[in-house]
Amino acid sequence: MTISVENPIFEKVSAFQKKSEDKTGELKLDGGFLIPNMATKDDEAFLAPDMNAFGRQFRDYDVESERQKSVEEFYRLQHINQTVDFVTKMRAEYGKLDKKVMSIWECCELLNEVVDESDPDLDEPQIQHLLQSAEAIRKDYPNEDWLHLTALIHDLGKVITLPQFGGLPQWAVVGDTFPVGCAFDESNVHHKYFMENQDFHNKNYNTKNGIYSQGCGLNNVMMSWGHDDYMYMVVKENGSTLPSAGQFIIRYHSFYPLHTAGEYTHLMNEEDKENLKWLHVFNKYDLYSKSKVHIDVEKVKPYYMSLIKKYFPENLRW
Repeated sequence: MTISVENPIFEKVSAFQKKSEDKTGELKLDGGFLIPNMATKDDEAFLAPDMNAFGRQFRDYDVESERQKSVEEFYRLQHINQTVDFVTKMRAEYGKLDKKVMSIWECCELLNEVVDESDPDLDEPQIQHLLQSAEAIRKDYPNEDWLHLTALIHDLGKVITLPQFGGLPQWAVVGDTFPVGCAFDESNVHHKYFMENQDFHNKNYNTKNGIYSQGCGLNNVMMSWGHDDYMYMVVKENGSTLPSAGQFIIRYHSFYPLHTAGEYTHLMNEEDKENLKWLHVFNKYDLYSKSKVHIDVEKVKPYYMSLIKKYFPENLRW
């Protein structure tokens, strides 16, 4: 679903975006990427709505409701259990990619069985969120087919909550991600629960840099385990030709303390800063395209099948 209103140009530019316009009116980022000026002759394009599917503000973790209570309990468990030891174990286990052999589209269909318990904005099957994000981006960025496909597949890693993929608890699959092995920044939602995490009191892990060095690059940082890192492994190890920015989006789209709060930037290198520009673009669609209005799957399927064929082998190890 695409929501169209007036004045669609992105107003917020991160500290890493040096904004300039060329003669075509496109927003040009460092590194040569062009982000089209989305104003059309009708001045229509995607703009974030004020309310989520439940009639409340997006990512509101404080409002009183039964769903909010379950979301807070989710984060309590996540913050207590996501440790360096746990992440190391999960990366070793799921890095084997020995759970299943299947195509990208087969995985999309499996996602119909998943509802994200950490998401305060939507309780719809995940495949609808994927298509809503992808179709919104497709309308506004028609020439960036890699970005359309990235939107379609960015959450496929959530299948690890299903029995055939190990049946991990939701706190080990979804929710905001954050680095482990260094101090838990206060920008993390429900930060208070980190005090019960064993790493919180470990002097090797509870400083700003922890076990890392400034500017080391996010690729050298262990993130809390979940669907982001798992899907990144699947993409990389199966030889996808998605560009670096697409793989970065998949791996860090849940890293809200970075791309929304602007924290942990001291760990980034120059490549990270370039790729973050595209993650900022993507995040708007990932968060604000969630809706109760469904996409006609069969109508759009042929287009996405052609992109899958372009960027992925027919079958992948999962």
